[in-house]
Amino acid sequence: MSATLDILRSYRSPRGVMRRRIAGDANEARAVVILIVGCGLLFIAQWPSLARMAFEDPSIPLEARLGGALFAWMFLMPLFLYALAGISRLIAVLLRGRGTHYSARMALFWALLASAPLWLFNGLVAGFIGPGPAANGTALIAGVAFLWIWGAGLWETEHRHEASG
Repeated sequence: MSATLDILRSYRSPRGVMRRRIAGDANEARAVVILIVGCGLLFIAQWPSLARMAFEDPSIPLEARLGGALFAWMFLMPLFLYALAGISRLIAVLLRGRGTHYSARMALFWALLASAPLWLFNGLVAGFIGPGPAANGTALIAGVAFLWIWGAGLWETEHRHEASG
């Protein structure tokens, strides 16, 4: 399955996409690629609003803003997301989930990548229109989509054995 088609399918059937994505052996390299591409896209989504902020307040140049966003999205965020996936897995264990740490990571990382188009759109809105109801609304839609895909994917990974057994 192509990632682009799976991203589109994730909005309609996130559990089915996750089921296909984790089928077979655990492949940590695939999970890391999904995470890095997702973080890279969200870093790119910041560019328009960072350019707007640099134009409005030139005391901090665009290059410094981009450098900070690069560090945050490509170095700190992957570590945070690995920790968040581990915490979500521990909570799932307490709730008698039957998934694995790998499947919890895949659910979170895939939700990040699948919601990236909405975050890119939010970045454009924040950059061209600026702060306000439009930027807040698109951020809310992107955030809800992320949580929906992550929640459905995590549910699928933690309860997939119940459906087959």
